[in-house]
Amino acid sequence: MVILKTKEEIGKMKKAGELLAKVHKEIAKIIKPGISTYEIDQFVEKYLKEHNAIPEQKGYQGFPYAICASINDEICHGFPRKEPLKDGDIVTIDMVVNIDGWLADSAWSYGVGNISDEAQKLLDVTKNALYLGIEKAVIGNRTGDISYAIQSYVEGEGFSVVRDFVGHGIGRDMHESPQVPHFGRPGRGPRLLEGMVFTIEPMVNIGTYSCTIDSNEWTARTADGKLSAQYEHTLAITKDGPLILTEQE
Repeated sequence: MVILKTKEEIGKMKKAGELLAKVHKEIAKIIKPGISTYEIDQFVEKYLKEHNAIPEQKGYQGFPYAICASINDEICHGFPRKEPLKDGDIVTIDMVVNIDGWLADSAWSYGVGNISDEAQKLLDVTKNALYLGIEKAVIGNRTGDISYAIQSYVEGEGFSVVRDFVGHGIGRDMHESPQVPHFGRPGRGPRLLEGMVFTIEPMVNIGTYSCTIDSNEWTARTADGKLSAQYEHTLAITKDGPLILTEQE
């Protein structure tokens, strides 16, 4: 069941989203060759605590960290680790912030030092796909309109869209209805209504969209070992169009 949010509730989620956006901007300042994703995880946990917020995914179904940190061929749910990042890596930092019981969710991909032209194109295309999907998040459209906008653009650029993980409703719970795939046909899926709040979070691969799961039973990586990137926003459907609750601008 889709839980529609009031303007007041969306405002509470926006408070969580604004803090989450600030965290990502702080990460952008410190991410460089030599820092570890474990250090970034510790920084985020401390930052959130100082701002009276909770890293919601820590402890979620046993997940042990404040962030997911997915490096290079890791698609999502990567565990932070103490090995330093290297020049040319790309890394996606994903987190869910809880303020007073209301949640916001956002992932962002970062280039570490000097990255290849192919990696830069992957980041650019993935971010563009996110915003093309958001453009379709208007009252009266369907989730499939978002899905098709993302898939058609990404595949037109020669990349692939991950099928195994999708966007989702969010509110007091991390995962609510509806699901928002990043592939599909227009005119399909639930119709978008005022008060819906959900994530759009395309994961885009250079090669195949197929994935494998590591022995930790969390981390997904590309089946062919090629790079993957992800950008994610939480947004609300309003009569004035999509309201991005985690916007960094």
